[in-house]
Amino acid sequence: MPHTRFSGEELSMRGEELYEQSIRAMVETEANIGKIIVIDIETGDHEICNDIIATGRLLLDKHPDAATWTK
Repeated sequence: MPHTRFSGEELSMRGEELYEQSIRAMVETEANIGKIIVIDIETGDHEICNDIIATGRLLLDKHPDAATWTK
């Protein structure tokens, strides 16, 4: 489902930038191999989990109007 405030291209660009600049070093660990990360592209908050639906819900519980990107 398309996001109402951001195009798919903008979601992807912002998510990649946040991941590379401030999140990657924290989450790329042996314990997180195979897990899914969801990033709020507006706040930089993120959640990591084994299940895409659970991961998104964890983040959306904190920020119900979040614009999220998944890697």
